[in-house]
Amino acid sequence: MANTIENNSLALSTQMKDKLYEMGTIKLYKEGEIIMNENSYIRAIPIVLTGSIRVMRVDEEGREILLYYIRPGESCIMSFLGGIHSETSKVKAVAEEDVEILFIPIEKAGMLIKDNSEWLDYIFRLYHKRFEELLSVVNEVAFKKMDDRILHFLKEKQKLIGSNEIAITHQELSEELGTSRVVVSRLLKQMEGEGMVKLGRNKILLM
Repeated sequence: MANTIENNSLALSTQMKDKLYEMGTIKLYKEGEIIMNENSYIRAIPIVLTGSIRVMRVDEEGREILLYYIRPGESCIMSFLGGIHSETSKVKAVAEEDVEILFIPIEKAGMLIKDNSEWLDYIFRLYHKRFEELLSVVNEVAFKKMDDRILHFLKEKQKLIGSNEIAITHQELSEELGTSRVVVSRLLKQMEGEGMVKLGRNKILLM
């Protein structure tokens, strides 16, 4: 079991990491497991140690749209803000791959803000990062064509897993982007014809 919080953009001192480990509890989730559902009360905030989490918004008809990924060293700012105000979660979080998470009880995470400037700085930097990612989602949905959105999504997955071969079905991709499978399949076939991707059984190779 890993025992490290690592991320260059959200680095924490050894002293701060030790304090978080003392306060928190480590849990493991398998790929595809739901970590948090919408409308559930937030008792602790997650800091990813290994693996990654996919955070989504779900509409009334059950359609999902990807908001962002939580990578090693990062946390979910929405969980933190909702937790300290005793609100329910507005997002759904799922293990993108096998993931190891350090959960910090919300009351302890809130107390840290009052007497630890490093933790406060971490929260602000995380908030800034998530805000930029959400602006990117708005830009994608409002201004970009679906084929551009598909390509952007695949490139983000490529960076996340470190491989050009992405294991995903057309149905899963359509759910991630909040559109229909028929549209995704048609555009992927078009992109394959243009040499941008190569389609396989339940996988897409980004060229």
